[in-house]
Amino acid sequence: MNREMTSSFLLLTFAICKLIIAVGLNVGPSELLRIGAIDVDGHFTVHPSDLASVSSDFGMLKSPEEPLAVLHPSSAEDVARLVRTAYGSATAFPVSARGHGHSINGQAAAGRNGVVVEMNHGVTGTPKPLVRPDEMYVDVWGGELWVDVLKKTLEHGLAPKSWTDYLYLTVGGTLSNAGISGQAFHHGPQISNVLELDVVTGKGEVMRCSEEENTRLFHGVLGGLGQFGIITRARISLEPAPQRVRWIRVLYSSFKVFTEDQEYLISMHGQLKFDYVEGFVIVDEGLVNNWRSSFFSPRNPVKISSVSSNGSVLYCLEITKNYHDSDSEIVDQEVEILMKKLNFIPTSVFTTDLQYVDFLDRVHKAELKLRSKNLWEVPHPWLNLFVPKSRISDFDKGVFKGILGNKTSGPILIYPMNKDKWDERSSAVTPDEEVFYLVALLRSALTDGEETQKLEYLKDQNRRILEFCEQAKINVKQYLPHHATQEEWVAHFGDKWDRFRSLKAEFDPRHILATGQRIFQNPSLSLFPPSSSSSSAASW
Repeated sequence: MNREMTSSFLLLTFAICKLIIAVGLNVGPSELLRIGAIDVDGHFTVHPSDLASVSSDFGMLKSPEEPLAVLHPSSAEDVARLVRTAYGSATAFPVSARGHGHSINGQAAAGRNGVVVEMNHGVTGTPKPLVRPDEMYVDVWGGELWVDVLKKTLEHGLAPKSWTDYLYLTVGGTLSNAGISGQAFHHGPQISNVLELDVVTGKGEVMRCSEEENTRLFHGVLGGLGQFGIITRARISLEPAPQRVRWIRVLYSSFKVFTEDQEYLISMHGQLKFDYVEGFVIVDEGLVNNWRSSFFSPRNPVKISSVSSNGSVLYCLEITKNYHDSDSEIVDQEVEILMKKLNFIPTSVFTTDLQYVDFLDRVHKAELKLRSKNLWEVPHPWLNLFVPKSRISDFDKGVFKGILGNKTSGPILIYPMNKDKWDERSSAVTPDEEVFYLVALLRSALTDGEETQKLEYLKDQNRRILEFCEQAKINVKQYLPHHATQEEWVAHFGDKWDRFRSLKAEFDPRHILATGQRIFQNPSLSLFPPSSSSSSAASW
């Protein structure tokens, strides 16, 4: 075939592909991929190792079926071309965006008839973070890791205001949920610090949205679990970055005193305040030294036996004060003033001082230690709940001092947040009280551990915790939720459900996106083998 004939053949093939998409002939996704109907600057892969890699996640609780293909995009237009093809196909096949694969229950799965967009591994051409110091923002690709955003903004002496505890997550992934850490009491979650988004909707449209433009989509996508669009660009608000962090831990034996101090700290919003407020529950002695163990020196471990506790449960408050090297004397004075207002056990104060970037990246260091012991890639039946302030004491009695006993297989975070720092127009769901707590049971299951560390035991414990909350009428909301039925999803969203469903009908009418969340059913969906079991654990 000569060059002229080859050119004509390619043009004819391209025309046929466009016709197939335009008129919606009964051609499935496999045929569309095979004949090259989806023209992208990045690349598709069907290599077995690539398909397998996107069919597992951090949770390791489910075994989703492998997708038809994986797209490595180089631009938002690549993502849009794929979604437009899926939308125009007779089968309307699923498209799922995958970030760092840190979901728990297969939320990024696309099923055997779907395509996964690997946002975190774009080919050459994926936009790099663009910092605008004069306007105090950074534009980032939706698949960018937060740790890389931090490194880039620090080059300009700036940093995002709100974080997650773990930085090896993608921007689009956390913004599709909320993105929380100990700064949320003051700055709100990460979704409260977004100025603008570029989104590929379920129709394959690339839409820019903000407070002023396409506002309904903007707020819907933030916390929207990927249901209305794939975030390809986010404009994140910045602030001057501190140089150092004073990191303090203190212990409590009284849950009442512990929560009173936490609630007092999050009520402070002036200059004289701590910059980070978190806490965790200690139900056995080993936990305080193992969790984020880089905080404590092995030569100076915390001896819980030396601290008087009522019932075997202790509570640890974590607080930090950010500062610059030139302000070291001032920070000493401010910390002293703030600490005088608290009622912790006087002999339990532990303090360390470190670079700002090292504090933010603290969990990654713990990850490296766990990986070295082959304890990272294990099942993670995590359960994350928002608990209203009015019932947190009941939760303590029923769960921390009840269901958990005196054993756990991972850290249990607990800290309060202010509802007025969350924009109610977003899709994120929180309890209907001015102050609510995150309770995160971040457990790891071991096949050769004690009975209380095995997967089935921990999954059953999660089930018992949720049943306890339901029976006690504690109106908890799952953070990064996972529900088995649409009835449960309706209950989860509550007053936001009608708007949520309306947004789905407007921006993803054929239910193409984020089918792994199992909120809306795609007719061609096949995510999990029939033998797969369900779990009520949420992801982090």
